[in-house]
Amino acid sequence: MLFCSKLFNLTRNCNFRKIHHQSVLMASPRVAVVLSGCGVYDGSDVHETSACLVHLSRAGASVSMFAPDVAQMHTIDHTKGEPIEPNRNVLVESARIARGNVQALSKLNTPDFDALIFPGGFGAAKNLSTWAVDNINCTVNAEVENVIKNFRSHEKPMGFACISPVLAAKCIPGVEVTVGKADEDSGRWPYAGTASAITKCGAKHVETDVTDSHVDRTNKVVSTPAYMCDTAVHEIFDGIGKMVDDVLALI
Repeated sequence: MLFCSKLFNLTRNCNFRKIHHQSVLMASPRVAVVLSGCGVYDGSDVHETSACLVHLSRAGASVSMFAPDVAQMHTIDHTKGEPIEPNRNVLVESARIARGNVQALSKLNTPDFDALIFPGGFGAAKNLSTWAVDNINCTVNAEVENVIKNFRSHEKPMGFACISPVLAAKCIPGVEVTVGKADEDSGRWPYAGTASAITKCGAKHVETDVTDSHVDRTNKVVSTPAYMCDTAVHEIFDGIGKMVDDVLALI
């Protein structure tokens, strides 16, 4: 009788551990996506952000979106490429992409998430930093810098698309990132000069094609060129998919 009781308890404990292990494996990765407004010229690029969300959804990730509650550097009329008034708020504009489900970046708690992703768009260089004006001498928004450094210190993976790898270059000493190619190649890479600027920040630039990503395994940073390349939208989508897959693989 005593033997049967011990055997029952052993079986029950083994089953509990098996169920717990399975639940851990099946848990959805929790990913924070940081936006910088809405629209390529003054915020997050809509195509890139949508690509991030589609690939994260397909991977079964649980996504929460955040943006700093600050004024944009300026607001651009996207039909003319010219500034307009009145100016707009980054968080309020980001709500357009997030379908209203976005929180102030100040509320992002690193332990609540497994990974962090920054889509591209000029907002990363205008609203999340001053890169668009100050280049390598830019400052990064304090909340953005804090989040990046917190994820790095917790050894959690981060993904950066398009121009946003400059944020990693400014916040993580010696980080490896890609913005594509260092040569314009007859206009295919119109922002090729960013590659050399990144190296001047103390980071390492690694050349990749638009459909690929680069993984810095030491810092758990993944980046992809996206619209740093003047190419078809499906190639942007594929490259961002590679970045998302590589970020999730590091969790």
